[in-house]
Amino acid sequence: MSEIKFSTSDSPAKKTSKPQLRVFGAAVEGKNVSLVGSDLLTTEQLQALGVTGKAESIVRTLAGQSTVAIIGLGSEDPSIDDWRDLGGALGRGLGDNEALELHLPVSDLPRVEALFEGIALGNYSYEGKPDKKTHHLKRVHLVGPLSIDKVALARVEALASAVHLARNLAARPANLLFPSAFVDLAEKQTADTQIEVQVWDEKKLAKDGFGLISAVGMGSVRPPRLVKLSYTPSKGNKHLALVGKGITFDTGGLAVKPLGGMLGMKYDMAGAATVFGAIKAIAELELPIKVTAYLCLAENMPSGSAMRPGDVFVAKNGKTVEVTNPDAEGRLVLADGISAASTEHPDLIVDVATLTGAARVALGVRYAGLMGSAEGVRRLESASARAGEPVWAMPLAKELRAHLDSPVADLQNSKVGSSFGGMIVGGWFLSEFVGLGKNGEKIDWAHLDIAGPADNEGSAYGYTPKGPTGAMLRSLVALAEEMCAD
Repeated sequence: MSEIKFSTSDSPAKKTSKPQLRVFGAAVEGKNVSLVGSDLLTTEQLQALGVTGKAESIVRTLAGQSTVAIIGLGSEDPSIDDWRDLGGALGRGLGDNEALELHLPVSDLPRVEALFEGIALGNYSYEGKPDKKTHHLKRVHLVGPLSIDKVALARVEALASAVHLARNLAARPANLLFPSAFVDLAEKQTADTQIEVQVWDEKKLAKDGFGLISAVGMGSVRPPRLVKLSYTPSKGNKHLALVGKGITFDTGGLAVKPLGGMLGMKYDMAGAATVFGAIKAIAELELPIKVTAYLCLAENMPSGSAMRPGDVFVAKNGKTVEVTNPDAEGRLVLADGISAASTEHPDLIVDVATLTGAARVALGVRYAGLMGSAEGVRRLESASARAGEPVWAMPLAKELRAHLDSPVADLQNSKVGSSFGGMIVGGWFLSEFVGLGKNGEKIDWAHLDIAGPADNEGSAYGYTPKGPTGAMLRSLVALAEEMCAD
């Protein structure tokens, strides 16, 4: 992503050698459409041009001797989330311009920040194959009485950069992004930051008791890795732990998926990409909160050395797990990561994973499933609302815990043959690895199942591109900000 210089003032931006595309907003008043805050074009002219005022619709036309763009606002007073989506449509639809001059009726500074954030998020192309419409937007100037400060602009840049990084990681082919390659990238990306990196290779994983990450990676010629990223500022008395599922490719192991189910499984590391991007943004913003992030990296492949149904392994926290389904591997690597995070007694643990197809069945593709302790759920609901990323809290129904009972181990990883409450059963499994805090009570915890929103298989909308989305990364940063404010 190229950096965009955002600015605001009462007057248009200074003229440059290259033209700036002026952008106006249209809304429907009764049965008529009109420009909001401008008389540049009449209702009759707008209707003749096909301008409907529908949110995110964009029409380019000549006005005098210059080209202008008209974006549908949907209403005369869009919400903060609406402005973020409208910004995304501008970033996607007008990203072939070098400069935009916005004449839009933005009513307050939070809406200005959301608009700029949406533009930065929407102005995206995958690094490996840029869109045919080149995104080279360099400058965006909002004409109006509101003035956004440098702190807010830095936040916009940090969030957009982190989200674009997470998208690029998830889109990268599995033959280029495997566990050790992810490690190399993480070390390179954090070299000039306040983030410290610790890595467990396959030998150290076995030595230190990470039996479940080791088990998942046994079938691959590319061994598993665990990466711990630590951001420890001098100020701040709160500690947030993040754990990301990083299955760089998931064949299902010996429970081999059909081809249709295997396509797109390079995205099964989106949780780790999200967590990585989040701690990078938090460090860049220098938030006064300690953050540790665990990237649980493995390939789930079928081979003579792969884990088999019925095998039993010992987790990092000492619990034994019977693997009844090798294709329920994400919860295994997360279990070890959550166990490791628990040893430092953080105030809150959040794990992020493309965990279950059941989440997509239950919630569709725009909502993330949310489970956890009451405080963990409360905090994530608040942070996600601020970020504009929808979540839906699911109950940890007590009767479903029995699906994890095993005759030969402390628990099993799946109830084969039963599809009831699959997302919740996954949450129950992870809850077994949340440790005790310094007060002797269970650490607050939240689980985000992003199997739906992590990958947009449909058309782009708002600031969300087709393909990997970086969903919930901004919510994690908002969570850290809110914890700082406590």
